[in-house]
Amino acid sequence: MSSRPQQNGSVDGRAGNGRSASPAPAPAPGRRAVLGAGLGAAAALTGLTAGAPRAAAAPAAVTGTRIRNLTGPAETGAFAAPWTDLGIPARCPDGRLFFACGDTFDGPVMGAADWRAPVGLRASNPNPAALAIDGAVGGSHAVGLVPESHQDGTTAIPSDVFTVGNTMYMHLMRGVLYQTHHSDFWRSDDNGETWQYLCQWPGDQYGGQFQQKTYAVADDGYCYVLSTVFNRDVASDLLLHRVPQSGLGNPAAYQPWGYANGAWAWGNYPTTITGRRRWGEICFRAMGGRYAFTWLNMDVLSIRAQVFALPTSNLFTTPEQTMIVPTTPGNEYGNAVASPYGGFIIPGSTFDDFHITVSQWYDNVDYRVMHYRINGLAS
Repeated sequence: MSSRPQQNGSVDGRAGNGRSASPAPAPAPGRRAVLGAGLGAAAALTGLTAGAPRAAAAPAAVTGTRIRNLTGPAETGAFAAPWTDLGIPARCPDGRLFFACGDTFDGPVMGAADWRAPVGLRASNPNPAALAIDGAVGGSHAVGLVPESHQDGTTAIPSDVFTVGNTMYMHLMRGVLYQTHHSDFWRSDDNGETWQYLCQWPGDQYGGQFQQKTYAVADDGYCYVLSTVFNRDVASDLLLHRVPQSGLGNPAAYQPWGYANGAWAWGNYPTTITGRRRWGEICFRAMGGRYAFTWLNMDVLSIRAQVFALPTSNLFTTPEQTMIVPTTPGNEYGNAVASPYGGFIIPGSTFDDFHITVSQWYDNVDYRVMHYRINGLAS
């Protein structure tokens, strides 16, 4: 689970430039309540600060429509998962859709009882036009997919799940929320039913900027990996790596993209590929012969997208297209959402028919995953 974002903010428009990845400052202790007792209460908010660079203006307005709630007491209560978030979607090898969810609870309100993370929900029909969750790993009681005791408030938050051939992969961020001790990587050869540990990375690698990862599965035999700090209060670079699809579970096989000696090249120390800012959730996908990158932007709050030709395209100048904007509870309409986060691309999307999952949390009964269709995304 990710704590709900602030509803406002500012941007100062400063341009970025190529530079080596720099260590992110450590978060101030005690700025987030440790998950555990009293989690049903709304999350404490922190103020936003200026400083996030803004790319060129998008060419046209983007609109959106909520299709339905994907989770909630009516939608996923039958799987003991009425309260959950994230819902990172991936197509299973057998054709179903799998949703990797974050902190999940049973009981009358969010946080009441039975804390699990991550859990896996499923939709038998993968068509975005008819998407509804009708199953879970564990059946009538969605189970935690990997061992996680939640002792002392630790949790296991998924940042991505994706499929290569007949194997599914899942990346998790481990530790107290926004204090990532390490991230680890898992595989499943049975459509997400069981998971086997592959490897892990230290939480302080590249100054913490390798904590939150998202993978684009390309047709050239590589996965391209974008990464940031996992902490919305901390400004982070956006780093790019590539890894052979045959070596996903080998940390030594991840090759950084960086600028050195007057040129960009694979194998250089990683350099930010766009302006440094405070990131929420990120999602990177190869689709329609191009690449789509979506993310929760913290300043100004919004869920945004960039569409570009190559993983190494210049994101400093690629237009940022705003898909979801914030509003207040009771005033939601179109693409305006109260306390939005997430923004993960649903498999089966095209640029003309673009679908994402959007999470929401602003009190102990408004904590869910929703399905939004985005219109007007320029590709």
